[in-house]
Amino acid sequence: KSGIMVGLGEERNEVLQLMDDLRTANVDFITIGQYLAPSRKHHAVIKFVTPDEFKSFETVAYTKGFLMVASSPLTRSSHHAGDDFARLRAAREKQLNKLA
Repeated sequence: KSGIMVGLGEERNEVLQLMDDLRTANVDFITIGQYLAPSRKHHAVIKFVTPDEFKSFETVAYTKGFLMVASSPLTRSSHHAGDDFARLRAAREKQLNKLA
């Protein structure tokens, strides 16, 4: 599992390359959320990523072979971790059954 925050000035192609790198490392669960500055002393938000862009990241991630993707402005890596890992386990079992 790996999680990233977007809205810090990254380009779309960098996010897609990161997805490729994670899949190469056999990561099958990714979370993508919006960076929100905790205070004015922290790095500023460069861009508020739209819900459509998050949906696009989700679609691309599944196409690249991720079994579990959580991608939305309010996604956090541990917010629904228990439920997400249960869904990931089910997706892995489904994938194994296809191979059997």
